[in-house]
Amino acid sequence: MEHRPGASREAGRLMAWAVAAVAAGTVGTVGYARTGAEPSAVVVDVLTGLTYATAGLIALWRRPANGTGRLMLAEGLTWFIGNLQGFDQPLLVGMGAWWEALNLAVLAHLLLAFPEGRVAPRRARITVGSAYTLVAVGGLVRALSYDPAADPGSSYLLCDDCRGNALLLVRDPAVFAGVDLAYRWVGAALTLWVAVLMVSRWLAGSPAYRRVLVPVAVPLALTVAFVGWEVVYVLHPGLLRGGELLPLVLSDLAQVALPAAFLVGLFRIRLRRADVGNLVIAAGPDPTPSQLQTALREVLGDPTLRLGIPHATVSGLYTDPEGRAIGGPASRGRPGAGAAVTPLGPGCTPPAVLVHDRALAQEPELLEAVSASVGLCLRTMQLAERAARNAERARELQLRLLSAEEQERRRLERNLHDGAQGRLVFALMGLRRIGTQWGRDPQLRAAVDETEQTLRTALTELRELARGLHPAVLAREGLRAALTGLADESPVPVVVMADPVRLPELVEATAYYVVSEALSNAGKHSGARAVTVTVRREGLWVVVEVVDDGVGGADPEGRGLRGLADRVAAVGGSLRVSSPTGDGTRIEAELPCA
Repeated sequence: MEHRPGASREAGRLMAWAVAAVAAGTVGTVGYARTGAEPSAVVVDVLTGLTYATAGLIALWRRPANGTGRLMLAEGLTWFIGNLQGFDQPLLVGMGAWWEALNLAVLAHLLLAFPEGRVAPRRARITVGSAYTLVAVGGLVRALSYDPAADPGSSYLLCDDCRGNALLLVRDPAVFAGVDLAYRWVGAALTLWVAVLMVSRWLAGSPAYRRVLVPVAVPLALTVAFVGWEVVYVLHPGLLRGGELLPLVLSDLAQVALPAAFLVGLFRIRLRRADVGNLVIAAGPDPTPSQLQTALREVLGDPTLRLGIPHATVSGLYTDPEGRAIGGPASRGRPGAGAAVTPLGPGCTPPAVLVHDRALAQEPELLEAVSASVGLCLRTMQLAERAARNAERARELQLRLLSAEEQERRRLERNLHDGAQGRLVFALMGLRRIGTQWGRDPQLRAAVDETEQTLRTALTELRELARGLHPAVLAREGLRAALTGLADESPVPVVVMADPVRLPELVEATAYYVVSEALSNAGKHSGARAVTVTVRREGLWVVVEVVDDGVGGADPEGRGLRGLADRVAAVGGSLRVSSPTGDGTRIEAELPCA
């Protein structure tokens, strides 16, 4: 098993943080329980803090470079600081009162940093700094005037028997009431401002980016509702009489919603990675760049996504399926506002690039799965294109060979007709003159007659051979006349029905040899009593059909028919043979005639 450098050190660091989270949760639970809180409230409290810590540890494990995990872990650890007020030690009570709202400042930081893990806009950074300053300074001022015994209801712990505050300097309830009210109102204003910033990000974001922000929408809404309840409670205390537990419930829901939503988001990403695994199926068995781009947009939920393929002639340039140039790693182009470029493949010149919404950059595992699937699809397209090119080259080679063969047949036919046949005819005429002049001798006359018969037989066979190589009537009068000549010479009665049209030379020759081979098989093997030959045009194709009423059983893989099928395929056609036993044979060839 491959060992990643630093993996053990990283695992040890995560384990240490996990132990710290458990320790903080234990201390916080004990402190909360000492106040006499209901067991259910204690359980909710500890689960909320540990949920944050767990989500933070998972985020640190899955995405160590993203600051979101560290902020979630910090939220989980600071969640329990306020519970220190439940102990008997005045110093712990004072520290708990001072940093009671630190987790809210961390939460504001987390909301504004999610999902990138960093706070980018200047106004957002100022807001985060203000939140921490409010807790550090305002919380200290509040703690200096906070007397747990005099103001037991000012803390969320609702402690009726709390000990003293070691930080207490001003024992004036009126001072504390003013400081506490100002502290809460400034906190409420910061909370509403964080909500405004989040809504602005939502409105300015793309659909893909808005989906990423979904985990913060629920806790943000609950937090705003909590602040609204606080405002109403301060302005009209009697209006919400009996609803003292409502702010606590809203606060807990708001706090626990974000880590829970983040964990759900991680699970959703894994489901989307499973969907990416089906990308090859979604793109189809023979994908094109356009089909692949459409499938990627559906799987990733980004309608603006563009797939860039390297330009055929310009090095470093990528174009989308519509032929538009896009920025890529080699071309140093800018993808546009809110977009990012991800290379698909290793090296400086990857086989493709994705221009996508920058929100998808927060899901590196998803993009890695996409890269693998797209690479497979591109490899499939490359192999398909190569196979198509090879098939086209093979077909062109077959056509050249077939054309060369046909030209050689015609040359041999001409040579036989003009050379050997002419010489035989001339020799036959000379022999006749000899027989006329010297025919009185019976023995000589018999020898002349025998030689003349031999010459006539040789001449007939030579003409048949020449006609088999390439019938002159085919080139002179066309396919219909040539097929009629074949029918006249066939030992089996043949009916020819052919359109009187001329076809390309190679197509006519191929059709002729299909009929010639079929008639030869019918005469030698099928025992047929009649054969029908049909030649008809169907659009851009010519259909040649030969049907006999013989015994059937012809083998399509036999040498003759297999060679005939190869010859038909060489001109871009197809051959079908149907020969059930006892029911005759049908041979049908479709040939391109344009």
